[in-house]
Amino acid sequence: MPMHVQLNTDNILSGSATLARDVEEILESALDRFDERLTRIEVHLNDVNSSHKTGPADIRCMLEARVTGSEPVAVSDHAATVDQAVRGASGKLQRALESTLGRRSEHRHEKPLIDDPTV
Repeated sequence: MPMHVQLNTDNILSGSATLARDVEEILESALDRFDERLTRIEVHLNDVNSSHKTGPADIRCMLEARVTGSEPVAVSDHAATVDQAVRGASGKLQRALESTLGRRSEHRHEKPLIDDPTV
């Protein structure tokens, strides 16, 4: 089942079809190897300073990945542009999923400790 991307924007940023497509492409590229484990990615984009103020990290992208059989994984990133914020957050999410799903996989394949009779 392919993951579903749900884009949410504030009243300052426009949630256009082009933006949705661009965000999906970035996420699919970064997270394609987790596709079987992800049911949904929620994307929250907002301008933290509002439209009349500018700064070096105005745009916040929060990503929440819904993982089959596990708790959701959430990350966020701040950047000057939407593209930079989405790319930064997707990199963080990729690392978080590698860590989370890697740990679960390792625990599943661990061998039980066996007492060494020679000791």
